[in-house]
Amino acid sequence: MAEGLAALVRHPEFKRGMRDMAGIMPGISAWGLVTGVAMVKSGLGVPLSLLMSLVVFAGSSQLASLPLLASGAPLWVLWATAFCVNLRFVIFSAQWRLYFEPLSRRQRMLLGYFAADLNYVAFLKRFPELKPDPERQLPYFWGGVALNWVAWQIPSVAGILLADRIPTHWGLGFAGVLALLGLSYSLLKDRNTWVSAAVAGCAAVAAYALPLRMNILVAIAAAVAVGLMMERLQPPTQGGLAR
Repeated sequence: MAEGLAALVRHPEFKRGMRDMAGIMPGISAWGLVTGVAMVKSGLGVPLSLLMSLVVFAGSSQLASLPLLASGAPLWVLWATAFCVNLRFVIFSAQWRLYFEPLSRRQRMLLGYFAADLNYVAFLKRFPELKPDPERQLPYFWGGVALNWVAWQIPSVAGILLADRIPTHWGLGFAGVLALLGLSYSLLKDRNTWVSAAVAGCAAVAAYALPLRMNILVAIAAAVAVGLMMERLQPPTQGGLAR
């Protein structure tokens, strides 16, 4: 097992996965820090905050559930909120399935725990063809998610332990949003993806008033529907915007 892990770490794609994620890690770290602070200041306490950071490992659902915890909302409301916020991972997993289907269920479940939004975006940018190539794809995946997990957990734990000394009004969490926007912009390579992104943004704003942050799911569904429709009507051209 140790030899296999060493071979994985030495693989060129593992290093590339880490390198591709390195530029956006400051934003993720800032997001993790402010999430750790928010968990403690919401009244969750240090032990439960540490447990939540390590077990849940999903910043959006963590932040969405904290006000509900503070207000004493029923457990089913917490579960429903986290479920709705994380529904986007159903779409991510369906896409990753095309690459990792040959792996065992246990391996796929382990990949699912470490999967994150930015890793998904970076992975599709590296491997745009929807076909399995585990010799390269698996090391790349692990390189990216390993760095992402460490860059999130260390600042999150620091925020939990130093919550009384870090004011929440610093707004550090917005750095993570900027990192996601920057990487997403690099994927807008043709008219189809530009239109899908615009539709997603408009749908998210239009559905903002929906409860449980359902606007995220609405935006994803609208973007996927528009993207599929445009691919049928006009396949994207290579090397830039379709004309």
